[in-house]
Amino acid sequence: MSDSLCATTVRIDGHEGDEIEVYVARPQDEEPRGGVVVIHHLPGYDRATKEIVRRFAELGYDAGCPNLYSREAPGADPADAAATVRARGGVPDDRLVGDVGAVAAHLRALPTSNGTVGVIGYCSGGRQAVLAACRLDLDAAVDCYGAFVTGEPPADFPLDVTNLVAELANLRAPLLGLFGAQDKAPSPVHVRELEQLLDQHGKPHELHTYDDAGHAFFAVDRPSYRVAAANNGWQRVDRFFATHLAPRGG
Repeated sequence: MSDSLCATTVRIDGHEGDEIEVYVARPQDEEPRGGVVVIHHLPGYDRATKEIVRRFAELGYDAGCPNLYSREAPGADPADAAATVRARGGVPDDRLVGDVGAVAAHLRALPTSNGTVGVIGYCSGGRQAVLAACRLDLDAAVDCYGAFVTGEPPADFPLDVTNLVAELANLRAPLLGLFGAQDKAPSPVHVRELEQLLDQHGKPHELHTYDDAGHAFFAVDRPSYRVAAANNGWQRVDRFFATHLAPRGG
């Protein structure tokens, strides 16, 4: 596999035909490979997220991240766009699923696609990755500390979200979950509830909690970054996708 990469912004039709921007990074070779949809964190479609997309390309995947805030704040600074969307209650679940489905279809249509696509999300994107895997034909899903997959949002929570307890019986893909023991949303109690529900529904899963980490421990540009947890988390993600994004039937 070549270590040369290509990264660019494309525009595709997302949910209900709305045009959205998607940051796409790909290895510059013609080897068949899986695709990865990256769902950005609540702070938005920012530089750190785009670095994650390029990292998946370096790992050998065609990767794409939709700008979930394309409609409310096209072209805006990520922090301003995130503030605008938070003030409106966040990204509606149906729209999120439509946008992720559109990116997955875009990746599967690439000439290098082996037919498989996984999804990974961070922070709010972790919950959204689980939601997408409950409603779409995906091959693997990774939840990085997504709040309110289980548990109830507090009454004063600024986003219009519900938990996904009723959705989990429909989970269509193996799930990897990476969490921090010092996190409050999701807390270790929420993670245990998630594991119990996945066991109850017979859904394949791997959940791992890091004792010395809290929320956003993957975020290299924030004080929450934890080197050991992030490095181990990346190793787990790499192994998980290597297992589940092999060619179908391969």
